Amino acid sequence: MPTFEPTARFWDDWRRLTPSQRERFLRARDLFVADLLAGRGFRPGLRVKSFRRRPGVYEMTWAPDGRALFRYGVSKQSGLPHIIWEAIGTHDIFTRP
Repeated sequence: MPTFEPTARFWDDWRRLTPSQRERFLRARDLFVADLLAGRGFRPGLRVKSFRRRPGVYEMTWAPDGRALFRYGVSKQSGLPHIIWEAIGTHDIFTRP
């Protein structure tokens, strides 16, 4: 199973999400994990792509106006990816520092 590390900003953002938003993210996260383990790339519905403003950071779509930013960290378990969740929320996460 891939390992995860949420940042303090991610947890601050998480607390602002509604229960429905949290549920949608968790469902998308499960698909994200399945795609990581399959090693074939991410399914188109997650719209995972590079985040142009910050090299090495990626964005994932989890709802029509739901986005999460992440980056890859140093593997904690041999052969498995380590994901650092940077931020979560609506499109406003793209403009906040």
